[in-house]
Amino acid sequence: MTEMPSSGRAPLPLLDSDVLRMFVAIAESGSFTRAARQVFRTPSALSMQIKRLEETLGQTLFVREARQVRLTPEGELLLSYGRRLLRLNEEAVTQFLAPSLEGRVSFGTTDDVGTRILPGVLAQFARSHPAVHVDVVVGSSANMLQRLDAGELDLILITAGNPGQAPRGEIVHSEPLVWVGRDGGVAVQRSPLPVALAHQGCAWRKMALDALDSAGIGYRIAYTCEHSAGQEAAMLADLVVSPFPRSLIRAPLRRIDKNLLPPPGDYQLELVKRGGMGQAGEVLAERVVEAFRDLRG
Repeated sequence: MTEMPSSGRAPLPLLDSDVLRMFVAIAESGSFTRAARQVFRTPSALSMQIKRLEETLGQTLFVREARQVRLTPEGELLLSYGRRLLRLNEEAVTQFLAPSLEGRVSFGTTDDVGTRILPGVLAQFARSHPAVHVDVVVGSSANMLQRLDAGELDLILITAGNPGQAPRGEIVHSEPLVWVGRDGGVAVQRSPLPVALAHQGCAWRKMALDALDSAGIGYRIAYTCEHSAGQEAAMLADLVVSPFPRSLIRAPLRRIDKNLLPPPGDYQLELVKRGGMGQAGEVLAERVVEAFRDLRG
């Protein structure tokens, strides 16, 4: 038998799942002592394992300070990989050892950041739990809440802080709203300022108009659409400017100089669960929370 030629390279070391779990616990708690309690090890044992991990990778992962530890840039990069590797390991073990998860989950979401995150979450969930059917509905926050209360939806991802909307669930994401327009466009120079907004009852709308009113800037609502894609189309045509999540800006749109228009402020996404929705819904909710946590990390 002919032997395959050797590349002459030494095999790369493998990252141990237990050590990765320790690393993630330290990174998330900011303390070797708190992490030690979580993973049932002593702080000195964790310190030794992290030292070996740093030697293996040839990188310093933590800056050790008097009362806490914080990640180096290399540590932040490893944290993203570590979370993904641990989750993949959990999926593989679950596939073979855990009882098969079955059922149906009805998921409602608004048309903003959630729709950019959910495809990856749902694809991953389908791979690990193929017997669960997930139905997705997109609509306004108010409509999603009504359908949840009517028992039509199990889980919803909505914009928090809409007028008249009391807190109902877990805040999973927060980011700035910024003013956006077409790169090289003239809409921002017009007076009164033409803006694209959602209908009454939207937190983005209230935040944007409050900011303009406080700054004494005249405006007219030139375009109204519930969907961020519609507002994006109006901006691409250089008809309007619009308050938009910073993470959704794509060329040829650009963020307008904050010295020209006042910042609307931060907005948040809230995950709300229907009581008694079942194990499949609970597991999907955990995956959504993890996805936004990875986005922050």
